[in-house]
Amino acid sequence: MAVLELTNISKHFGAIHAVSDVSFSLEPGEVVGLMGDNGAGKSTLVKMIAGNFRPSEGRISMDGKELVMHKPVDARHHGIEIVHQDLALCDNLTAAANVFLGRELRKGVWPFAILDYPAMYQRAGEIFRELKSETRPRDLVKQMSGGQRQAVAIGRTMLSQAKIVLMDEPTAAISVRQVAEVLNLIRHLRAQGIAVILISHRMPDVFDVADRVIVMRRGRKVADKQIGRSSPEEVTGLITGAIEQAA
Repeated sequence: MAVLELTNISKHFGAIHAVSDVSFSLEPGEVVGLMGDNGAGKSTLVKMIAGNFRPSEGRISMDGKELVMHKPVDARHHGIEIVHQDLALCDNLTAAANVFLGRELRKGVWPFAILDYPAMYQRAGEIFRELKSETRPRDLVKQMSGGQRQAVAIGRTMLSQAKIVLMDEPTAAISVRQVAEVLNLIRHLRAQGIAVILISHRMPDVFDVADRVIVMRRGRKVADKQIGRSSPEEVTGLITGAIEQAA
């Protein structure tokens, strides 16, 4: 059974049709690349999955049950996490503190409960080892590379036992070595049965790590193909409009 299914999803902002009649499904442990030019509707589509927007039309289902979400915390409750392009990390805090931000572990009895730093360091370390990342729980985020920062952001999604992770341009503005680290993190998510939607403008990254590619143009889905049945040239043509629809 598909972990996520979108059926005829549309989003209108007054007379502007940001997303029109988009349908697709996502299987557990599947990585799907979501591509398109600026203004193609990718961000709006992902924000509906993440609970930021409610669809104007259509249905979002998870594990066969319809989802009605009013805010992002509703999506998180259902196991949907998003890693934003800016990562939303606190540079002055440690990796472990960022992983547990807003979900800190405490020991003792209220009102005398205190933060349980040893437990948070231990669990964060376990998560980074699962991700095969060199990130250390006690290191400050401001001293980290782009790849390590991504590991911290992804670590937060694993803390909540996510079923789906939405990643917005995770390899933008980082070095080649760090790109390889991030793609390996995505592979580890897939190996654990977590589905990933990868929003990216970087064609090599999508063709390296994704199982399928979905292309949007002017709010509509123009392609949904297995990576092995497409090519960078075809996807470029679909993004630019040189090719109307994937065969």
